[in-house]
Amino acid sequence: MCERERVNEKNTETLQYGSDGPEDAPVLVLGPSLGTTRHMWDRQIPELIKDWRVVRFDLPGHGGAPAEPFTSVAELGDRLLATLDTLGIQRFGYAGCSLGGAVGLDLALRAPHRVASLALVATSPRFGSADEFRQRGVIVRANGLEPMARTAPEQWFTPVFAGAQPAIVDWAVQMVRTTDPACYVAACEALAVFDVREALDRIGVPVLVLVGSEDQVTGPAEARTLVAGIADARLAVVPGASHLAPVEQPAAVTDLLVEHFAGTAPDTSGVLTVPPLPAAPAPEPVPAVESAEAGRPDPYDKGIALRREVLGDARVDQALAGDPDGSFQDLVTRYAWGEVWDRDGLDRRTRSVVTLTALIAGGHREALADHTRAALRNGLSAAELREIVVHAGVYCGFPAAETALGVVARVVEEETRPPA
Repeated sequence: MCERERVNEKNTETLQYGSDGPEDAPVLVLGPSLGTTRHMWDRQIPELIKDWRVVRFDLPGHGGAPAEPFTSVAELGDRLLATLDTLGIQRFGYAGCSLGGAVGLDLALRAPHRVASLALVATSPRFGSADEFRQRGVIVRANGLEPMARTAPEQWFTPVFAGAQPAIVDWAVQMVRTTDPACYVAACEALAVFDVREALDRIGVPVLVLVGSEDQVTGPAEARTLVAGIADARLAVVPGASHLAPVEQPAAVTDLLVEHFAGTAPDTSGVLTVPPLPAAPAPEPVPAVESAEAGRPDPYDKGIALRREVLGDARVDQALAGDPDGSFQDLVTRYAWGEVWDRDGLDRRTRSVVTLTALIAGGHREALADHTRAALRNGLSAAELREIVVHAGVYCGFPAAETALGVVARVVEEETRPPA
């Protein structure tokens, strides 16, 4: 088996990839999970290349790929399509694991004319909560990738497999350790906002949903959500496998992939041939909600979404629950978040700096704690937060700064503490 590899260092809109199998065969694209490289699929390759040309890609900053962070799953999908364009590949089958599966869902929705068939491994239409992924980003910014590397084996493999295969566990840990931290954090931010639950009924290609029976990250419940939402989808549960089922149970996963993609007939051009897909019905326009007093779109919806994104669900839910009639929190959501925080004039980091300074000056300790957490999620480091307090002390008073330092230090310690 000979792998042909290309690394495009000049065009940041393409991805590092490897290609195996005959170039005139139909194409099957394999997408990796966050923290892994394309080599997570190594044990599927010998069987798959009997019938397909297999193209595997690396996520930015993974496996030595150029460290060019992406801002969304859709942007990652666009980079993959650009990569396939350079290879002259228009139509292809696609199998992806976790984040790689999210890319498959995105492509099936935005470029259905290019995706012939889809396999989703350890994938969900909504990966946990936004808070979980933003908190992971905070931990990585503060501690690097060592905490993620240390916990990867228990997230990816069953205890029995991890105990019996120490070499594979070490390989997995090294994959995470050698990932670019900024690209890892960017991927977490992309997954934090990924949500295609309401669009699953628009997927019109055959879909295999494959999940390990012991997967505690995106397990059978998430898999059943996909099957329930996609018209032509079937579920396969792999016994004795956790999140990285292609690594832990390679033969079972390979057999399922071969069976699923065998229904796509090849032609001599090397393009996967399937019947043309029906055009998705155009969504009905949704009228904007107008506020009674302003006569313009109501800012509440974008305000509550942004507020949850910056402060976290738990803190927002606590604030809403503490307002019996909801009127004050409604005002805060509409105008502080839907109007001011959503303005284009300043980025979120800068708005966090301004907010922290004002809260230090006012002595608002509880709000300062909330916005310290928000500042970490908005990308400020612990060192930058301390410097903000020191600088504010000159203009707001040293007693206020001294109190603020204690609040900031406590929150930073809580938020950046690596998982046990």
